[in-house]
Amino acid sequence: MKNNLFVTKRDGRTEKINLDKIHKVLNWASEGLNDVSVSQVALCSRIQFYNNITTINIHETIIKAAADLISQKTPDYQYMAARLAIFHLRKKAYGQFTPPALYDHVKKMVKLRKYDKKLLQDYSYSEFLHMNSFIDHWRDMNFSYAAVKQLEGKYLIQNRITGEIYESAQFLYILISACLFSRYPKNIRMNYIQRFYNAISTFKISLPTPIMSGVRTPTRQFSSCVLIECADNLNSINATASTIVKYVSQRAGIGINTGQIRALGSPIRNGEAFHTGCIPFYKYFQSAVKSCSQGGVRGGAATVFYPIWHLEVESLLVLKNNRGIEDNRVRHIDYAIQINKLMYQRMLSGEMITLFSPSDVPDLYESFFSNQKKFEEIYITYEKNTNIRKKTIKALELFSLIMQERTSTGRIYIQHVDHCNSHSSFNPLLAPIRQSNLCLEITLPTKALNDVNDMNGEVALCTLSAFNLGMIKSLDELKELSILSVRALDEILEYQNYPVISAKKSAMSRRSLGIGVINFAYYLAKNKVRYSDGSAKNLTHRTFEAMQYYLLEASCQLAKEKGKCSLFHHTNYYLGKLPIDTYKKDIDKICHEPLHFNWDKLRLKIKQYGLRNSTLSALMPSETSSQISNATNGIEPPRGFVSIKVSKDGILRQVVPEYKKLKSEYELLWEMPNNIGYLQLAGIMQKFIDQSISVNTNYDPKKFLNNKIPMKQLLYDLLFSYQLGIKTLYYQNTRDGSEDQKNIISESQFENICESGSCTI
Repeated sequence: MKNNLFVTKRDGRTEKINLDKIHKVLNWASEGLNDVSVSQVALCSRIQFYNNITTINIHETIIKAAADLISQKTPDYQYMAARLAIFHLRKKAYGQFTPPALYDHVKKMVKLRKYDKKLLQDYSYSEFLHMNSFIDHWRDMNFSYAAVKQLEGKYLIQNRITGEIYESAQFLYILISACLFSRYPKNIRMNYIQRFYNAISTFKISLPTPIMSGVRTPTRQFSSCVLIECADNLNSINATASTIVKYVSQRAGIGINTGQIRALGSPIRNGEAFHTGCIPFYKYFQSAVKSCSQGGVRGGAATVFYPIWHLEVESLLVLKNNRGIEDNRVRHIDYAIQINKLMYQRMLSGEMITLFSPSDVPDLYESFFSNQKKFEEIYITYEKNTNIRKKTIKALELFSLIMQERTSTGRIYIQHVDHCNSHSSFNPLLAPIRQSNLCLEITLPTKALNDVNDMNGEVALCTLSAFNLGMIKSLDELKELSILSVRALDEILEYQNYPVISAKKSAMSRRSLGIGVINFAYYLAKNKVRYSDGSAKNLTHRTFEAMQYYLLEASCQLAKEKGKCSLFHHTNYYLGKLPIDTYKKDIDKICHEPLHFNWDKLRLKIKQYGLRNSTLSALMPSETSSQISNATNGIEPPRGFVSIKVSKDGILRQVVPEYKKLKSEYELLWEMPNNIGYLQLAGIMQKFIDQSISVNTNYDPKKFLNNKIPMKQLLYDLLFSYQLGIKTLYYQNTRDGSEDQKNIISESQFENICESGSCTI
């Protein structure tokens, strides 16, 4: 084809399109990759060229041409497209492919007020030269295309109005490392910076969105999760809304405990007025959550928590569904319903559940979290009290409504408040767990705020990271990764700012961390075991035992060096209790793997030195951050070998790690016969994890009669998760094409749910 087309250069000059130059770039981008065709990408690009096309548009055209060819058969196009995207990104950021020297780059970015000026104050020119010597910019070539687009869209420093990019990935990694270890003594900090840089830039440690997008900038708030408890008064409600706005604007996800808010019709000022109930305040909180877009990085999001026995529970359960009118729906936040053993017992025995307004039974509300025996006694007493407003509902009917709405919306979550307190880092008598966070993996103590400057309130923060299980060759590697993660995240607590004083007080006194995992599905595939058939149980037990042991060991060593957290006496660790002492013993019936570490030795060491951090572990979804590492997300099985994410840049395709080699070893989500194997693995993980796990349940209606998920199956899985000691349930995913489930199970059907006594609680 004759080339008569001209290109407009970046400086405005025009010249004939140089196809040889384009081929040279394509050849470079394809080097060492399998099953990619330079000529095919060139052909797909050329038919989209036009006269006076800009250089930028040429780059974007060839990138898209390569990205469009990503498939199961040709997965390496994701790396070819990524290299082309990196080439383009660097041209935009630096005007050339080769990045500048680190010191020059930082000096320029500080002048532009994109980087924290403290970087130039904390480090000398010679230290910048030292850091520059171990930066490996070629590690950029290990990203997949989806990872580059996520970096470009969410993490790299840019002007979100003009789209101007200021940095590439290795500067992000080295400067995060430099910021986090800036307070370490000069004679050792460079060692930690290099080790941490190597761990995060080779994807062994995955960092969450707030850290990736924020550390090195003048904005200093990096906690992923914020837990806010609201009391039953206007001052507290306003303080809650104000705190939501402050933290949503700084990239955090929000958990809001509204369980104390009194029910509709409750008296105000001795009957001078009656209460409007929960819904108007939920709308208020929704407006606060959606008021900020988190600087264009991600939208605000929140989960609201309330107890199953709340008088308004039937109205609250339907707030997300598509039926109803705007006045009685609050659809743009999610909900978690709090359940305990007594409520399950009422369902299993075919009894009633009595609903109360929390304002009428404050001691019942308190004991719901801190003392289950006391709760049951008070609950029964109040049921008999004719002077207290109440309503009764068949337990089976209420649980069926919960599962109907969970199936219909996917976003009615579950918190088992008794498990959250009995198998916890914290002593429930001193620091009860009353809620979780946005994604249902954080379980930390909270106290309601009476105003934004309330020193007696407690807003809980958790700072996250994750180990990439797919990148480790031996469980021994978790020791080094634990040391680096614990030290880096602990430094964030000192490094960041706190827009709310009660959040700072909590963070500094409890120093809670949540370290999880990504790439679990790839890890199982590499080890030739599966979710559903029981073959992964022993490996899972060994892996999470090693992880928790090394995390506790790292925190104990840090406590020896720097001192234990000031509220260490609020923890069960202070009492000598470890996660292996408090887990649900039903796990022993499904997994017979012994303990492999010297827990008694560690227990004595913790008794002697304490822990620097009240909590160490939590298994989060890692939906976005796992893409940066080209990893499967969290502990979830993939839905397909190619995941597809729709973004502002179009469709992003990402192929599971080592697809061609391990295709037959992966177990895809919709290939799993049921939730049992997955829930068992989550229960084994929960034996060791000291916070909670974002556990999902999944259903394919085509596997059931008339394409409808039976209510008895939904209730069986719910009971089974409780039996295994699982603390929280996050999404319920229903395969596309399913209808909303409207079947309420009858009591006569219910007897079939717990076959062979397998759902005893």
